[in-house]
Amino acid sequence: MEKELRKENKMGTMPMTRLILSMSLPAIFSMTIQAMYNVVDSIFIGNFDLKGLTAVSLAYPMQMLLISVAVGTAVGVNSLVSRKLGEKEFKEADSAATHGLVLCGFSYIIFLLLGIFASRPFIGAYSQDPVIVEYGTQYLTWVLCCSIFPIVQVMVEKTLQATGNMIYPMLFQLLGAVVNIIFDPLLIFGIGFFPRLGVAGAAIATVFGQFCGMVFALIILFCKKHHIKIRLKGFRLNGNTLKNIYSVGFPSIIMQSISSVMIIGMNTIFTMANSPLSETSVTVLGIYFKLQSFVFMPCFGLNQGVMPIIGYNYGARNKKRMYGALIRGIAIAVGIMTVGTILMWTIPDQLISMFGGGDELMRLGEKAFRIVSLCFIPAAVGILMITVFQATGKGFRSLLISFCRQLLLILPIATLLSLTAGIESVWYAFPLAEVVALIIALALFLNLVKTDFKKLS
Repeated sequence: MEKELRKENKMGTMPMTRLILSMSLPAIFSMTIQAMYNVVDSIFIGNFDLKGLTAVSLAYPMQMLLISVAVGTAVGVNSLVSRKLGEKEFKEADSAATHGLVLCGFSYIIFLLLGIFASRPFIGAYSQDPVIVEYGTQYLTWVLCCSIFPIVQVMVEKTLQATGNMIYPMLFQLLGAVVNIIFDPLLIFGIGFFPRLGVAGAAIATVFGQFCGMVFALIILFCKKHHIKIRLKGFRLNGNTLKNIYSVGFPSIIMQSISSVMIIGMNTIFTMANSPLSETSVTVLGIYFKLQSFVFMPCFGLNQGVMPIIGYNYGARNKKRMYGALIRGIAIAVGIMTVGTILMWTIPDQLISMFGGGDELMRLGEKAFRIVSLCFIPAAVGILMITVFQATGKGFRSLLISFCRQLLLILPIATLLSLTAGIESVWYAFPLAEVVALIIALALFLNLVKTDFKKLS
Protein backbone atom coordinates (compact mmCIF):
# COMPACT_ATOMS: atom_id res chain seq x y z
CA MET A 1 0.00 0.00 0.00
CA GLU A 2 2.84 2.39 0.87
CA LYS A 3 4.51 1.60 -2.47
CA GLU A 4 1.32 2.42 -4.37
CA LEU A 5 0.92 5.66 -2.40
CA ARG A 6 4.42 6.72 -3.41
CA LYS A 7 4.17 5.50 -7.00
CA GLU A 8 0.97 7.29 -8.05
CA ASN A 9 1.49 11.00 -7.41
CA LYS A 10 -1.10 13.45 -8.74
CA MET A 11 1.63 15.94 -9.70
CA GLY A 12 2.52 13.73 -12.63
CA THR A 13 -0.99 12.72 -13.74
CA MET A 14 -3.78 15.18 -12.83
CA PRO A 15 -4.97 17.76 -15.44
CA MET A 16 -2.79 20.83 -14.93
CA THR A 17 -5.31 23.59 -14.21
CA ARG A 18 -7.19 21.42 -11.74
CA LEU A 19 -3.89 20.33 -10.18
CA ILE A 20 -2.67 23.91 -9.67
CA LEU A 21 -5.98 24.98 -8.17
CA SER A 22 -6.19 21.94 -5.90
CA MET A 23 -2.68 22.54 -4.62
CA SER A 24 -2.65 26.34 -4.59
CA LEU A 25 -6.08 27.31 -3.27
CA PRO A 26 -5.49 25.90 0.23
CA ALA A 27 -2.12 27.71 0.41
CA ILE A 28 -3.62 30.92 -1.02
CA PHE A 29 -6.40 30.75 1.55
CA SER A 30 -4.05 30.03 4.46
CA MET A 31 -1.60 32.78 3.48
CA THR A 32 -4.45 35.27 3.05
CA ILE A 33 -5.52 34.38 6.58
CA GLN A 34 -1.88 34.86 7.63
CA ALA A 35 -1.87 38.29 6.02
CA MET A 36 -5.15 39.12 7.70
CA TYR A 37 -3.91 38.43 11.19
CA ASN A 38 -0.72 40.41 10.53
CA VAL A 39 -2.90 43.36 9.52
CA VAL A 40 -5.32 42.85 12.41
CA ASP A 41 -2.34 42.82 14.78
CA SER A 42 -1.22 46.23 13.50
CA ILE A 43 -4.76 47.66 13.46
CA PHE A 44 -5.24 46.81 17.13
CA ILE A 45 -1.81 48.20 18.02
CA GLY A 46 -2.39 51.39 15.98
CA ASN A 47 -5.68 52.02 17.75
CA PHE A 48 -4.04 51.31 21.11
CA ASP A 49 -1.17 53.76 20.53
CA LEU A 50 0.22 55.11 17.23
CA LYS A 51 3.73 54.96 18.74
CA GLY A 52 3.16 51.24 19.17
CA LEU A 53 2.47 50.96 15.43
CA THR A 54 5.74 52.79 14.68
CA ALA A 55 7.56 50.44 17.09
CA VAL A 56 6.13 47.33 15.42
CA SER A 57 7.07 48.80 12.01
CA LEU A 58 10.67 49.13 13.20
CA ALA A 59 10.62 45.56 14.58
CA TYR A 60 9.14 44.16 11.36
CA PRO A 61 12.45 43.68 9.46
CA MET A 62 13.83 41.44 12.20
CA GLN A 63 10.56 39.52 12.28
CA MET A 64 10.85 39.10 8.50
CA LEU A 65 14.43 37.85 8.91
CA LEU A 66 13.15 35.11 11.21
CA ILE A 67 10.51 34.03 8.69
CA SER A 68 13.09 34.26 5.89
CA VAL A 69 15.42 31.76 7.56
CA ALA A 70 12.53 29.44 8.40
CA VAL A 71 10.95 29.57 4.95
CA GLY A 72 14.27 29.60 3.06
CA THR A 73 15.55 26.46 4.76
CA ALA A 74 12.16 24.79 4.28
CA VAL A 75 12.12 25.74 0.58
CA GLY A 76 15.44 23.90 0.19
CA VAL A 77 13.88 20.83 1.80
CA ASN A 78 10.71 21.21 -0.30
CA SER A 79 12.68 21.39 -3.54
CA LEU A 80 14.82 18.34 -2.69
CA VAL A 81 11.90 16.23 -1.46
CA SER A 82 9.73 16.97 -4.52
CA ARG A 83 12.61 16.21 -6.92
CA LYS A 84 13.47 12.94 -5.17
CA LEU A 85 9.82 11.87 -5.23
CA GLY A 86 9.72 12.66 -8.96
CA GLU A 87 12.85 10.51 -9.44
CA LYS A 88 11.28 7.73 -7.32
CA GLU A 89 14.17 7.91 -4.82
CA PHE A 90 11.99 7.55 -1.72
CA LYS A 91 14.71 6.94 0.91
CA GLU A 92 16.47 10.14 -0.16
CA ALA A 93 13.16 12.01 0.11
CA ASP A 94 12.69 10.68 3.66
CA SER A 95 16.24 11.68 4.57
CA ALA A 96 15.72 15.21 3.25
CA ALA A 97 12.53 15.61 5.30
CA THR A 98 14.24 14.34 8.46
CA HIS A 99 17.20 16.67 7.94
CA GLY A 100 14.79 19.57 7.63
CA LEU A 101 13.22 18.90 11.01
CA VAL A 102 16.63 18.60 12.71
CA LEU A 103 17.85 21.84 11.12
CA CYS A 104 15.02 23.73 12.87
CA GLY A 105 16.94 23.49 16.14
CA PHE A 106 20.03 25.15 14.70
CA SER A 107 17.97 28.03 13.30
CA TYR A 108 16.24 28.57 16.64
CA ILE A 109 19.49 28.98 18.57
CA ILE A 110 20.43 31.96 16.36
CA PHE A 111 17.16 33.80 16.94
CA LEU A 112 17.01 33.01 20.64
CA LEU A 113 20.37 34.76 21.06
CA LEU A 114 19.21 37.70 18.93
CA GLY A 115 16.05 38.01 21.03
CA ILE A 116 18.00 38.13 24.27
CA PHE A 117 20.85 40.41 23.23
CA ALA A 118 19.85 42.39 20.10
CA SER A 119 16.22 43.46 20.52
CA ARG A 120 16.76 46.77 22.35
CA PRO A 121 19.90 47.86 20.43
CA PHE A 122 18.12 47.18 17.12
CA ILE A 123 15.07 49.31 17.93
CA GLY A 124 17.21 51.98 19.60
CA ALA A 125 19.24 52.41 16.41
CA TYR A 126 16.18 53.90 14.65
CA SER A 127 14.40 55.85 17.36
CA GLN A 128 15.31 57.98 20.35
CA ASP A 129 11.74 58.02 21.66
CA PRO A 130 11.81 55.95 24.90
CA VAL A 131 8.18 54.84 24.46
CA ILE A 132 8.80 53.53 20.93
CA VAL A 133 12.03 51.81 22.03
CA GLU A 134 10.27 50.10 24.93
CA TYR A 135 7.32 48.96 22.83
CA GLY A 136 9.60 47.66 20.10
CA THR A 137 11.88 45.83 22.54
CA GLN A 138 8.94 44.10 24.22
CA TYR A 139 7.47 42.95 20.92
CA LEU A 140 10.74 41.80 19.35
CA THR A 141 11.97 39.93 22.43
CA TRP A 142 8.81 37.83 22.62
CA VAL A 143 8.77 37.07 18.89
CA LEU A 144 12.44 36.07 18.64
CA CYS A 145 12.74 34.11 21.87
CA CYS A 146 9.70 32.00 20.95
CA SER A 147 10.74 31.58 17.32
CA ILE A 148 10.99 27.77 17.55
CA PHE A 149 7.21 27.63 17.04
CA PRO A 150 7.03 29.21 13.56
CA ILE A 151 10.33 27.63 12.49
CA VAL A 152 9.06 24.09 13.08
CA GLN A 153 5.57 24.82 11.73
CA VAL A 154 6.95 26.23 8.46
CA MET A 155 9.26 23.23 8.01
CA VAL A 156 6.40 20.76 8.40
CA GLU A 157 4.22 22.82 6.03
CA LYS A 158 6.83 22.89 3.25
CA THR A 159 7.68 19.22 3.69
CA LEU A 160 4.05 18.16 3.29
CA GLN A 161 3.55 20.56 0.37
CA ALA A 162 6.44 18.85 -1.43
CA THR A 163 4.35 15.65 -1.45
CA GLY A 164 1.32 17.41 -2.93
CA ASN A 165 -0.51 17.73 0.42
CA MET A 166 -1.79 21.30 0.66
CA ILE A 167 -4.77 20.89 3.00
CA TYR A 168 -2.96 20.26 6.27
CA PRO A 169 -0.50 23.18 5.80
CA MET A 170 -3.53 25.41 5.28
CA LEU A 171 -5.09 24.16 8.50
CA PHE A 172 -1.85 24.73 10.47
CA GLN A 173 -1.78 28.40 9.44
CA LEU A 174 -5.51 28.82 9.88
CA LEU A 175 -5.39 27.58 13.46
CA GLY A 176 -2.52 29.91 14.35
CA ALA A 177 -4.22 32.88 12.71
CA VAL A 178 -7.56 32.31 14.44
CA VAL A 179 -5.91 31.93 17.85
CA ASN A 180 -3.90 35.13 17.31
CA ILE A 181 -6.92 37.15 16.16
CA ILE A 182 -8.96 36.00 19.17
CA PHE A 183 -6.27 36.79 21.76
CA ASP A 184 -5.02 40.07 20.22
CA PRO A 185 -7.78 42.37 21.55
CA LEU A 186 -8.05 40.41 24.80
CA LEU A 187 -4.38 40.89 25.68
CA ILE A 188 -3.79 44.32 24.11
CA PHE A 189 -6.78 46.09 25.70
CA GLY A 190 -7.28 43.86 28.75
CA ILE A 191 -10.81 42.68 28.00
CA GLY A 192 -12.59 40.70 30.73
CA PHE A 193 -10.22 39.00 33.15
CA PHE A 194 -7.24 39.34 30.77
CA PRO A 195 -4.52 41.85 31.75
CA ARG A 196 -4.01 45.03 29.66
CA LEU A 197 -0.58 44.30 28.15
CA GLY A 198 -0.56 46.64 25.13
CA VAL A 199 2.11 45.91 22.52
CA ALA A 200 3.51 43.02 24.57
CA GLY A 201 0.03 41.49 24.50
CA ALA A 202 0.08 41.55 20.70
CA ALA A 203 3.40 39.68 20.72
CA ILE A 204 2.14 37.09 23.22
CA ALA A 205 -1.00 36.50 21.13
CA THR A 206 1.21 36.01 18.06
CA VAL A 207 3.54 33.44 19.62
CA PHE A 208 0.65 31.57 21.26
CA GLY A 209 -1.00 31.22 17.85
CA GLN A 210 2.29 29.97 16.41
CA PHE A 211 2.63 27.47 19.26
CA CYS A 212 -0.82 26.04 18.54
CA GLY A 213 -0.02 25.78 14.82
CA MET A 214 3.27 23.98 15.55
CA VAL A 215 1.68 21.42 17.89
CA PHE A 216 -1.02 20.64 15.32
CA ALA A 217 1.62 20.30 12.57
CA LEU A 218 3.75 17.84 14.58
CA ILE A 219 0.72 15.71 15.43
CA ILE A 220 -0.21 15.42 11.75
CA LEU A 221 3.40 14.79 10.67
CA PHE A 222 3.96 11.87 13.04
CA CYS A 223 0.46 10.40 13.28
CA LYS A 224 -0.77 10.44 9.65
CA LYS A 225 0.45 8.56 6.58
CA HIS A 226 2.29 10.62 3.95
CA HIS A 227 4.48 10.14 0.86
CA ILE A 228 7.47 10.66 3.15
CA LYS A 229 8.47 9.35 6.58
CA ILE A 230 10.49 11.07 9.29
CA ARG A 231 13.18 8.63 10.42
CA LEU A 232 14.84 9.99 13.57
CA LYS A 233 16.05 6.60 14.86
CA GLY A 234 19.75 6.29 14.06
CA PHE A 235 19.70 9.62 12.26
CA ARG A 236 23.02 11.21 11.25
CA LEU A 237 23.59 14.41 9.33
CA ASN A 238 24.60 13.68 5.75
CA GLY A 239 26.90 16.18 4.06
CA ASN A 240 25.52 15.57 0.57
CA THR A 241 21.92 15.99 1.73
CA LEU A 242 22.82 19.22 3.54
CA LYS A 243 24.56 20.46 0.41
CA ASN A 244 21.48 19.71 -1.71
CA ILE A 245 19.15 21.40 0.79
CA TYR A 246 21.22 24.54 1.12
CA SER A 247 22.10 24.81 -2.58
CA VAL A 248 18.49 25.98 -2.91
CA GLY A 249 17.78 26.84 0.73
CA PHE A 250 20.66 29.23 1.36
CA PRO A 251 19.97 31.38 -1.71
CA SER A 252 16.32 31.32 -0.68
CA ILE A 253 17.22 32.47 2.84
CA ILE A 254 19.31 35.29 1.42
CA MET A 255 16.61 36.06 -1.14
CA GLN A 256 13.88 36.37 1.47
CA SER A 257 16.15 38.10 3.98
CA ILE A 258 16.75 40.78 1.38
CA SER A 259 13.24 42.05 2.12
CA SER A 260 14.15 42.78 5.73
CA VAL A 261 17.43 44.41 4.68
CA MET A 262 15.52 46.49 2.14
CA ILE A 263 13.06 47.73 4.78
CA ILE A 264 15.95 48.57 7.11
CA GLY A 265 17.58 50.46 4.23
CA MET A 266 14.36 52.33 3.41
CA ASN A 267 13.86 53.24 7.08
CA THR A 268 17.45 54.53 7.12
CA ILE A 269 16.84 56.63 3.98
CA PHE A 270 13.71 58.16 5.52
CA THR A 271 15.44 58.79 8.87
CA MET A 272 18.57 60.35 7.34
CA ALA A 273 16.49 62.70 5.20
CA ASN A 274 15.93 64.82 8.35
CA SER A 275 12.50 65.75 7.02
CA PRO A 276 9.34 66.50 9.02
CA LEU A 277 7.89 63.58 7.04
CA SER A 278 10.58 61.09 8.13
CA GLU A 279 8.70 59.42 11.01
CA THR A 280 5.42 59.46 9.06
CA SER A 281 7.17 57.84 6.08
CA VAL A 282 8.45 55.02 8.31
CA THR A 283 4.90 54.46 9.58
CA VAL A 284 3.47 54.53 6.03
CA LEU A 285 6.08 51.98 4.92
CA GLY A 286 5.10 49.71 7.82
CA ILE A 287 1.39 50.01 6.98
CA TYR A 288 2.10 49.38 3.29
CA PHE A 289 4.01 46.16 3.98
CA LYS A 290 1.18 44.91 6.16
CA LEU A 291 -1.45 45.68 3.52
CA GLN A 292 0.54 44.55 0.48
CA SER A 293 0.75 41.12 2.08
CA PHE A 294 -2.92 40.71 1.10
CA VAL A 295 -1.72 40.90 -2.52
CA PHE A 296 1.65 39.17 -2.31
CA MET A 297 0.67 36.40 0.13
CA PRO A 298 -1.88 34.88 -2.31
CA CYS A 299 0.86 34.93 -4.97
CA PHE A 300 3.25 33.20 -2.58
CA GLY A 301 0.47 30.71 -1.81
CA LEU A 302 0.13 30.11 -5.54
CA ASN A 303 3.88 29.53 -5.71
CA GLN A 304 3.66 26.94 -2.93
CA GLY A 305 1.32 24.97 -5.16
CA VAL A 306 3.21 25.56 -8.41
CA MET A 307 6.76 24.94 -7.14
CA PRO A 308 6.42 21.24 -6.22
CA ILE A 309 4.55 20.62 -9.51
CA ILE A 310 7.43 22.15 -11.49
CA GLY A 311 10.03 20.36 -9.34
CA TYR A 312 8.28 16.99 -9.63
CA ASN A 313 7.89 17.19 -13.41
CA TYR A 314 11.43 18.50 -13.83
CA GLY A 315 12.63 15.45 -11.90
CA ALA A 316 10.36 13.24 -14.04
CA ARG A 317 11.73 14.99 -17.19
CA ASN A 318 8.24 16.01 -18.32
CA LYS A 319 8.82 19.38 -20.02
CA LYS A 320 5.26 19.82 -21.25
CA ARG A 321 3.72 19.61 -17.79
CA MET A 322 6.46 21.77 -16.31
CA TYR A 323 5.78 24.56 -18.83
CA GLY A 324 2.04 24.12 -18.37
CA ALA A 325 2.37 24.75 -14.64
CA LEU A 326 4.48 27.86 -15.24
CA ILE A 327 2.17 29.46 -17.83
CA ARG A 328 -0.98 28.90 -15.82
CA GLY A 329 0.77 30.10 -12.67
CA ILE A 330 1.78 33.37 -14.33
CA ALA A 331 -1.77 33.97 -15.58
CA ILE A 332 -3.25 33.48 -12.10
CA ALA A 333 -0.57 35.63 -10.44
CA VAL A 334 -1.13 38.52 -12.86
CA GLY A 335 -4.86 38.33 -12.12
CA ILE A 336 -4.24 38.55 -8.36
CA MET A 337 -1.85 41.48 -8.74
CA THR A 338 -4.26 43.34 -11.03
CA VAL A 339 -6.94 43.22 -8.34
CA GLY A 340 -4.42 44.50 -5.79
CA THR A 341 -3.41 47.40 -8.03
CA ILE A 342 -7.03 48.45 -8.54
CA LEU A 343 -7.68 48.44 -4.78
CA MET A 344 -4.58 50.51 -4.03
CA TRP A 345 -5.66 53.12 -6.59
CA THR A 346 -9.36 53.30 -5.72
CA ILE A 347 -9.60 53.01 -1.92
CA PRO A 348 -6.21 53.90 -0.37
CA ASP A 349 -7.84 56.29 2.13
CA GLN A 350 -10.16 53.59 3.51
CA LEU A 351 -7.25 51.18 3.83
CA ILE A 352 -5.06 53.63 5.75
CA SER A 353 -7.85 54.90 8.02
CA MET A 354 -8.11 51.44 9.66
CA PHE A 355 -4.79 52.10 11.39
CA GLY A 356 -5.73 55.48 12.87
CA GLY A 357 -3.45 58.51 12.47
CA GLY A 358 -3.93 62.08 11.22
CA ASP A 359 -4.21 64.01 7.97
CA GLU A 360 -0.47 63.90 7.23
CA LEU A 361 -0.38 60.10 7.45
CA MET A 362 -3.43 59.90 5.19
CA ARG A 363 -2.08 62.30 2.54
CA LEU A 364 1.36 60.71 2.34
CA GLY A 365 -0.04 57.19 2.49
CA GLU A 366 -2.52 57.68 -0.38
CA LYS A 367 0.21 59.00 -2.67
CA ALA A 368 2.68 56.28 -1.68
CA PHE A 369 0.20 53.44 -2.15
CA ARG A 370 -0.74 54.51 -5.68
CA ILE A 371 2.90 54.83 -6.75
CA VAL A 372 4.17 51.61 -5.18
CA SER A 373 1.27 49.52 -6.52
CA LEU A 374 2.60 50.10 -10.05
CA CYS A 375 5.12 47.36 -9.27
CA PHE A 376 2.52 44.66 -8.60
CA ILE A 377 1.97 43.27 -12.12
CA PRO A 378 5.66 43.04 -13.15
CA ALA A 379 6.31 41.52 -9.72
CA ALA A 380 3.81 38.73 -10.47
CA VAL A 381 5.85 37.50 -13.44
CA GLY A 382 9.16 37.99 -11.64
CA ILE A 383 8.01 35.93 -8.65
CA LEU A 384 7.01 33.03 -10.92
CA MET A 385 10.42 33.17 -12.59
CA ILE A 386 12.03 32.88 -9.16
CA THR A 387 9.79 29.89 -8.41
CA VAL A 388 11.00 28.10 -11.57
CA PHE A 389 14.62 28.62 -10.58
CA GLN A 390 13.99 27.32 -7.05
CA ALA A 391 11.97 24.30 -8.17
CA THR A 392 14.63 23.16 -10.64
CA GLY A 393 17.53 23.57 -8.22
CA LYS A 394 18.85 26.82 -9.76
CA GLY A 395 19.00 28.64 -6.44
CA PHE A 396 21.65 31.16 -7.47
CA ARG A 397 19.44 32.58 -10.22
CA SER A 398 16.55 33.08 -7.82
CA LEU A 399 18.94 34.80 -5.42
CA LEU A 400 20.25 37.09 -8.15
CA ILE A 401 16.77 38.25 -9.19
CA SER A 402 15.69 38.91 -5.61
CA PHE A 403 18.95 40.74 -4.97
CA CYS A 404 18.30 42.96 -7.99
CA ARG A 405 14.68 43.63 -7.01
CA GLN A 406 15.23 44.54 -3.39
CA LEU A 407 18.81 45.68 -2.89
CA LEU A 408 20.96 46.24 -5.96
CA LEU A 409 18.32 48.38 -7.68
CA ILE A 410 15.76 49.70 -5.22
CA LEU A 411 18.00 51.16 -2.49
CA PRO A 412 20.34 53.09 -4.82
CA ILE A 413 17.33 54.39 -6.78
CA ALA A 414 15.56 55.37 -3.55
CA THR A 415 18.69 57.13 -2.25
CA LEU A 416 19.12 59.04 -5.50
CA LEU A 417 15.46 60.11 -5.55
CA SER A 418 15.63 61.21 -1.90
CA LEU A 419 18.68 63.40 -2.54
CA THR A 420 17.49 64.91 -5.84
CA ALA A 421 13.69 65.02 -5.75
CA GLY A 422 12.82 64.84 -2.06
CA ILE A 423 11.53 62.25 0.37
CA GLU A 424 8.08 61.93 -1.23
CA SER A 425 9.63 60.73 -4.52
CA VAL A 426 11.30 57.71 -2.88
CA TRP A 427 8.24 55.55 -3.54
CA TYR A 428 8.95 55.51 -7.30
CA ALA A 429 11.94 53.27 -6.57
CA PHE A 430 9.61 50.27 -6.14
CA PRO A 431 8.14 50.08 -9.68
CA LEU A 432 11.40 51.15 -11.35
CA ALA A 433 13.37 48.37 -9.63
CA GLU A 434 10.70 45.76 -10.35
CA VAL A 435 10.65 46.41 -14.10
CA VAL A 436 14.43 46.21 -14.49
CA ALA A 437 14.59 43.03 -12.36
CA LEU A 438 11.90 41.41 -14.53
CA ILE A 439 13.93 42.05 -17.68
CA ILE A 440 16.93 40.33 -16.08
CA ALA A 441 14.77 37.39 -14.89
CA LEU A 442 13.35 36.80 -18.36
CA ALA A 443 16.86 36.80 -19.85
CA LEU A 444 18.01 34.16 -17.31
CA PHE A 445 14.90 32.07 -17.97
CA LEU A 446 15.44 32.09 -21.74
CA ASN A 447 19.02 30.96 -21.14
CA LEU A 448 17.68 28.07 -19.05
CA VAL A 449 15.23 27.12 -21.81
CA LYS A 450 18.03 26.95 -24.38
CA THR A 451 20.35 24.90 -22.17
CA ASP A 452 19.01 22.82 -19.26
CA PHE A 453 15.35 22.49 -20.30
CA LYS A 454 16.35 21.48 -23.83
CA LYS A 455 17.46 18.12 -22.43
CA LEU A 456 14.00 17.29 -21.07
CA SER A 457 11.58 15.13 -23.02
